[in-house]
Amino acid sequence: MDSSPADEELERKEMYAPYLHKVAVPPKQNLFKEFQSTVKETFFSDDPLRSFKDQTKSKKLILGVEAIFPILNWGRAYNLKKFRGDVISGLTIASLAIPQDIGYAKLAHLAPQYGLYSSFVPPLIYSAMGSSRDIAIGPVAVVSLLMGTLLSNEIDPVTNAEEYRRLAFTATFFAGITQATLGIFRLGFLIDFLSHAAVVGFMGGAAITIALQQLKGFLGIKTKDFTTKTNIVSVMRSVFSSAHHGWNWQTIVIGASFLGFLLVAKYIGKKNKKFFWVPAIAPLISVVLSTFFVFITRADKQGVAIVNYIEKGINPSSVSEIYFSGENLGKGFRIGVLAGMIALTEAVAIGRTFASMKDYQLDGNKEMVALGAMNIVGSMTSCYVATGSFSRSAVNYMAGCQTAVSNIVMAIAVFLTLEFLTPLFKYTPNAILAAIIIAAVISLVDIQAAILIWKVDKFDFIACMGAFFGVVFVSVEIGLLIAVSISFAKILLQVTRPRTAILGKIPRTSVYRNIQQYPEASKVPGVLIVRVDSAVYFSNSNYVKERILRWLIDEEEKVKGEYHIKIQFLIVEMSPVTDIDTSGIHAFEELHRSLKKRGVELVLANPGPAVTDKLYTSNFANLIGEDKIFVTVAEAVAHCSPKLAEEEP
Repeated sequence: MDSSPADEELERKEMYAPYLHKVAVPPKQNLFKEFQSTVKETFFSDDPLRSFKDQTKSKKLILGVEAIFPILNWGRAYNLKKFRGDVISGLTIASLAIPQDIGYAKLAHLAPQYGLYSSFVPPLIYSAMGSSRDIAIGPVAVVSLLMGTLLSNEIDPVTNAEEYRRLAFTATFFAGITQATLGIFRLGFLIDFLSHAAVVGFMGGAAITIALQQLKGFLGIKTKDFTTKTNIVSVMRSVFSSAHHGWNWQTIVIGASFLGFLLVAKYIGKKNKKFFWVPAIAPLISVVLSTFFVFITRADKQGVAIVNYIEKGINPSSVSEIYFSGENLGKGFRIGVLAGMIALTEAVAIGRTFASMKDYQLDGNKEMVALGAMNIVGSMTSCYVATGSFSRSAVNYMAGCQTAVSNIVMAIAVFLTLEFLTPLFKYTPNAILAAIIIAAVISLVDIQAAILIWKVDKFDFIACMGAFFGVVFVSVEIGLLIAVSISFAKILLQVTRPRTAILGKIPRTSVYRNIQQYPEASKVPGVLIVRVDSAVYFSNSNYVKERILRWLIDEEEKVKGEYHIKIQFLIVEMSPVTDIDTSGIHAFEELHRSLKKRGVELVLANPGPAVTDKLYTSNFANLIGEDKIFVTVAEAVAHCSPKLAEEEP
C-alpha cells in the first residue's frame, strides 16, 4: 500500500530529528566516602602515600624516613661529578652570602654575626630535609626589613638590645612553627591567597624601602639623626634635614664608587650568562678592597663608620633566650607568624621556579616542613628567620649546582669565616654594606612584571600598586595588609559577582558561544541562551538570578523594538557551574516562578554530576520537568526550536 505524502513528510522528520540524550543522574554516594573524597582532594591531591602502596613494612619504614630526610634518597646516587659542581656553586654563593649576611643583620637591627649564624645552621638543616636542588638558604632583605620593623615597634634595639634579640629568637621560633604546621597539616594552599600581583607590588615597595634605609650608612648619617620610620616621606625628610651637618663626603665617595662597581658587575653578568660569577664575587671583592682602603688611610678617624667588631665562633645556644611566657610571647608569636608566611611565600616561589627550569617535582608541603624545621632549630642556635634567597639561588643555579650539598659547602665557608676571619671585617665601612644591599634589592623592583600585570588584568594592577604604595608611603605591615586585603577582595568579587554571557550559534555548526567573543554567532529566535561561569552558592545566588532576569528584560525590549519573535524559552548553560548549594537551588526556583509569570519556560543544559544530583534530590528537576534538562545546548535548542534543528548539519 502506497504511503501518503503526509506520512512520508512525518517519516522524513523523524529520520532527521536529532537524538536527545537523557541527562544521567550520578549514583548516590556514601556520605563517608564523599567526605573522604573531599578531604583527599583538598589536602592530599598529590597522593603523597602513593609510593608506600604494596610495600613491605621495612620498606615503608625506609620510605618514611626518606620522606622526612630526602638526602638519604638522593645521597645514594651522589658522585664526584656532582660534588665538583656543588663545591663550585657553594663557594660562589658563599662569596655573595657573607657580605650580604652582615648587611641584612643590620637591616634587622641585630649584630652582624647573627646574619652569619643564619647562613650556617639553617642551610645544614635544609640540606637534609629540603627537596629543592637549587634553592640557597639564608637571611633575605625583605624578611630582614620586616623583622627589623615589627620588632623595633615593640622594643628599642638600641636601649634594650638583649630583650630585642630575645624577641627576635622568639619570633623566629614561631615562624618555624607556623611553616612546619602548614606543611604537616598540608595547608600550603593558604599562601596562595597572596596573589602574584600583590607579591610583585609588595616586593617592589619593600625594595625601595630597604634602599632608602641604606641612605643612613651610604651618606654617613649618625643613627641619632636618622628616623626610625620606614616610609619615604620620613626618610627623605631625615636625609635632607641632616644634609648640612650629618653627611660625610668620604663615606659617600666609598659608597658611590663601590655601588657603581657592583651595578657594572651585575650588568656584565646579566648581559653574558658565562660571567655569572662576576656579580656573585663582586660584593666580597668590594668588602676586601674597601676594608683595606679604610685600614691603610684610617678613614674611620675622618668619620667613616665601620663595622668595628664581629664576635668570633659558631652559633651559641639560644634556647634559654626564647620567651615561652609573658607578654613578649604574644608579640613574638604575632611577628613570627607574619614573617614565617612571607618567608614561606618567597621560598616556595623560588623553589618552584627553579624546579620547573630543571624539570623536577617539588613537594610544597615537604618544603614547608623543611623550612619550618630549620627555623625552629635556628631560633635555638642564635639565628633569625632564614629562607630562600632569589639572588643567591639564581647564582647557585648558574654556577652549576647539582644538589643541596651546595648549601652545605656554603655553610662550611660561613663556619670558617666565623671561626677565623671575623676580625678582618673590623674596618669594613658601613657604606659598603649599604651599597651591597642597594645593589641586591634593585632587582626586586620588577617593572616588566608590573607592565605585564597592567596589560593582562587591571584589578591585579590595583592590587600590585596598592601593596607598593602602602609599603613605600606608610609602612611594611600596612603594605602587607593592603596586599592581602586586595587579594581577598578580588576573590570575594569573583565569587559574589560571577560572569554571565549570552550565547549564540556559530554559523554552520551546532556550537554555541559567547556573542561578545564571537560576533558572527547568531541568536536563536524566541530563545535566550545564558551561560553562568561559576558555581552558584549563597554568596552569589541572588545576583545570578537577578542578572539572568536582567538579560531577559534587555532582550525583550530589543525584541519589541525590532519586531522579532517573543522570547519563549530561557536556556541556562550550566557546564561551568561546578557546584550548587541550597541557596542556589532556591534562587533557581524563584527564577522559574518569575519566568512562568512572563510566559517563559526555563530549560537547563549540561549540568555537571554534583549539580545534577542536587537538582534531582531537591525535587527541582521535577518542578521544571525532567524533559527540560538536556545534555547539550544544541539539544535544548532543538527542543525549543524544531525548525532550527532541521537546518543543523
